[in-house]
Amino acid sequence: MEGMELICFELICNVGDARSSFIQAIGEAKNGNFQEAEKLIEAGEISFAKGHKVHGNLIQKEASGEHTDVSLLLVHAEDQLMSAEAFKILCTEFIDLYKSIKQICKSNAS
Repeated sequence: MEGMELICFELICNVGDARSSFIQAIGEAKNGNFQEAEKLIEAGEISFAKGHKVHGNLIQKEASGEHTDVSLLLVHAEDQLMSAEAFKILCTEFIDLYKSIKQICKSNAS
């Protein structure tokens, strides 16, 4: 495996790790472990940034005139990138909701 395949798998691996971290963060927040959820978000953001950089390099090559053959693997890699980005957005929203729910429950218990 070399060239474009390797680039695609690097992208898939990084953004897959990011998406997994974001999903785990939601679970931690659901259990009230907000500090652990924040750590997982940070880890996810690092992995996502690595994947985004790989993707950005592909775009720069294309913009400088180097043709990129579009393959099913590249389409899948870009789909995974967008999926991870969507999970990050949803993750932060879920965590905010779980924090609000916990705060309301505390207020009602007092």
